[in-house]
Amino acid sequence: MKHLVALMAIVMSASAFAADAPSREPVEATTAGGDKVLLYPNGRWEFVEVKKAEAARKVAEAYPENQSAPAAATQGGLFGIGGTLKPGDKDYNRGSLNPKLH
Repeated sequence: MKHLVALMAIVMSASAFAADAPSREPVEATTAGGDKVLLYPNGRWEFVEVKKAEAARKVAEAYPENQSAPAAATQGGLFGIGGTLKPGDKDYNRGSLNPKLH
């Protein structure tokens, strides 16, 4: 009987937690300039208007940090499996840590 009560409590708390889970759907918002945008839970956003969204996408593609693996990136790992080091990445392209060489 104790096990059944404990199991019911776990199921009820799990279902209550699932009901309080945040939505994964984007939220519509308006910028200060009056443009309608979609805000996604991961921090990404995009214009609702198709022409503006396409223009913004083209501008974003020009930046190397937005490319999945730019030509200048160093491939790591075995058989292409692993991370890439992008040009100008502060965490990896930092040069020598020897203070005498700075």
